[in-house]
Amino acid sequence: MAVDRPNFRLSDAERAEALDALAEHVRTGRLDLAEYDERSATVTAAKTRGDLLPAFADLPDPRPSVLGPERTPEAVSSPAPPAPTVGQRLSSMAVPAAAVLAAVFFFTMGRFGFFIFVLPIVVALVMGVFARRRP
Repeated sequence: MAVDRPNFRLSDAERAEALDALAEHVRTGRLDLAEYDERSATVTAAKTRGDLLPAFADLPDPRPSVLGPERTPEAVSSPAPPAPTVGQRLSSMAVPAAAVLAAVFFFTMGRFGFFIFVLPIVVALVMGVFARRRP
């Protein structure tokens, strides 16, 4: 977890808030008294926000406000990409359709020769121009 501005120095009130959070973890049974003693010594000796991280690295909320809320993997993961629109689906099918059409024309109408295979290239270029114009 990243702390916002880890090099900022702590105030006495922020250290007191961190000690209160540790005391809450003792009350709920997450920490025993020996662990509380070790972690409270770390908090008391902490000079910066980053120094508080080891005392709270494996603990859920409550946390001192200077550390921010606990980030779960679900909150960190990126959102799902939006579903493609109908226009995007059609444009993604245009080049393969043009290639199939060029092959059909090549085998049925022999007079165009290999120049018919320019059709998919032209369609790809046109679709690229339209794709750049979309916001």
